[in-house]
Amino acid sequence: METRSGADRAARGTWLVYLLAGLALVVAYFFTPLFIGGFPVKVVLYCALSGSAGVAVCWGARRAKPGSRLPWALLGASQLTYFTADAVFYVSHYLIGTTTFPALADLFYLGHYPMAVLGVLLLIRRRAPGRDVPGLLDAATLAVVAAMLSWVYLIGPQSRRGGSLLAELASVSYPVMDLALLTVGLGLLLGAGARPKAFLLLVAWLALILTADTIYVAQQVMGVYTAGNFLDAIWLSGNLVMGAAALHPTMARVSDRAPVRDSTLSPPRIALLAGAALLAPAVLVVQYYTATLRDVPVVAGACAVLFLLTITRLGILVSDQRKLAITDALTGLHTRRFFEAQLPLEMARARRARSAVAVLIIDVDHFKAINDRYGHPAGDRVLVEIAARLRSTVRDGEVLARYGGEEFALIVPGAEGETLHTLADRLREQVASAPIVVDQRQWVAVTVSIGTARHPTHGTTPAELVAIADRALYSAKAAGRDRVVVASDAPLPEQPQQHPREQPELGGSEYLHLVADAVDDLLDDHGHSRSVARWSRMLAKECGYDAELVRRAELAGRLHDVGKVLLPRSVLVKPDELTEQEWELMRRHPEHGFRMAALLPGHLGVAHVIRQHHERWDGLGYPEGLAGRDIRVEARIVAVCDAWAAMRSERPYQPAMSVDRACAEIRAARGTQFDPDVADLFLSLHARGAIADLHLVHRG
Repeated sequence: METRSGADRAARGTWLVYLLAGLALVVAYFFTPLFIGGFPVKVVLYCALSGSAGVAVCWGARRAKPGSRLPWALLGASQLTYFTADAVFYVSHYLIGTTTFPALADLFYLGHYPMAVLGVLLLIRRRAPGRDVPGLLDAATLAVVAAMLSWVYLIGPQSRRGGSLLAELASVSYPVMDLALLTVGLGLLLGAGARPKAFLLLVAWLALILTADTIYVAQQVMGVYTAGNFLDAIWLSGNLVMGAAALHPTMARVSDRAPVRDSTLSPPRIALLAGAALLAPAVLVVQYYTATLRDVPVVAGACAVLFLLTITRLGILVSDQRKLAITDALTGLHTRRFFEAQLPLEMARARRARSAVAVLIIDVDHFKAINDRYGHPAGDRVLVEIAARLRSTVRDGEVLARYGGEEFALIVPGAEGETLHTLADRLREQVASAPIVVDQRQWVAVTVSIGTARHPTHGTTPAELVAIADRALYSAKAAGRDRVVVASDAPLPEQPQQHPREQPELGGSEYLHLVADAVDDLLDDHGHSRSVARWSRMLAKECGYDAELVRRAELAGRLHDVGKVLLPRSVLVKPDELTEQEWELMRRHPEHGFRMAALLPGHLGVAHVIRQHHERWDGLGYPEGLAGRDIRVEARIVAVCDAWAAMRSERPYQPAMSVDRACAEIRAARGTQFDPDVADLFLSLHARGAIADLHLVHRG
């Protein structure tokens, strides 16, 4: 084991030794005379450095992953071809004295480009998840600008120099080939994928080679190029950096596929693209003031192409942002908001066509146990696999969404009553068809329970249809899970006996009032919900709202915690502070309360207030992250009253706050947690003595 570790450390340092030794020899190259004792030392040293890069890349290609060897093999072949060109050029130039242009060496120099371009293209293809269109468009934008500049300052002047056709063709071929290499280099740099050190070395190789080539062509245009000038150092350094990239331990990661495509336009990228696009008109301005307007068609064509690329890029960005807004990041399904926006449209379409539409609520059985046993990453993998299995069963035109947590929802247009159970059962069987692998050695059998409801048979509004389907889901779970219950099959909830101290405020709500009292008693917060209801009514009346809103605020305050009855008792009455997982469960109680209240006729508005009473003015609340006046005013009122009651209650892990401190907390949270107007009104009423104190009770 120690020997292997030492070998690994030695391998990790090979690239650095190679690079530093090579750069030292590059420095020595410039101080070495051409001949020592008749031996062409300088030529041999240059060719040895150039050839070492080809050998290093070919050796590194052997260490690449099986599916990634071809790109590195092409880059290695390109480097060996480049070495051959160097050897032919320097032998011909210094030993034979042949300085004609073009020569045999130019054939090899130009021949190495296609292999290098193809090798980089294959790396881009390996790294990008699918077609990285935004990255390609950004690279194309920069490439168009580079092509325009190359034509104006390099290719055009070269083509107008005169001389033999072969010489003109060779002169133009160099900037064209460099342009092709620049294009794929930009695609590599701006595309998706990991950026280990080997990647950075690869980019440095492209930058050095393209810089040297550009200066070489410019010197040729001006007629000042001489063999052996400072460009040799840049070319040799570029070759050495390429060899170091192939020898670096992270070279295998260069071809790793990116998990997701990131099309975000960061500020540096926006600045780069904007600056590049402005170069085209800048060239026209320069030519105008220098009276050399001979490349107007080329520059105008570049401007037109840049305009089309920019419009296409913006269109893709808008499309991606819209898709992101309606797509769940984990499962790739539609979001709950999209589902809730689509359901009214489907119901309206069904009414016009005199057809039906069904809603299926799908819940993963015992999902908390999966998270507790295998961890949340395993739970995420389970959700992703379940989403894939459901998606494989869903037909075109049906809307499948992640409804929240471990719940999914499906809209089925044109659903027939006699086939609804069959459709839901097919989904259930698909999920349970095979165990789900949570890691390399563990798997888990997963089932789902499904509740369904159909418009117009079971409900006539979106909220009513979802609430009835949800009630059917609870019936499926109560019946033993791993089953389907259609709304008409769902048993009605038992009606409890009238509590002697309770009089109905709205028809059918007595049961939820009993639940609210039961939750208060369980938490030793006797009178909590009654106090919140009383204060909420007082604040709503003080604000001058109508009687209906005042009654809704009071009833929502009375029932705001009923959803806690569905939480595990161990979490609800835990004497210590909750863990993050337990808080995740606790944050679901507004959703539970919403569903319970929505089942009652005339309580849909109250249900929405219950669902929103833990939203925050600054948008950091739950369950939907609503902010400001997007939160119902009744929920903003209940939030302040509920917080006051919680702060003034005695808890095992937290004593009741003093009146002064509780007032300070409300004052500090105005504008962040609470609506500032509601917070100020509550404090004003308290200062006037209108807020009666709670009866504080310690837990036994």
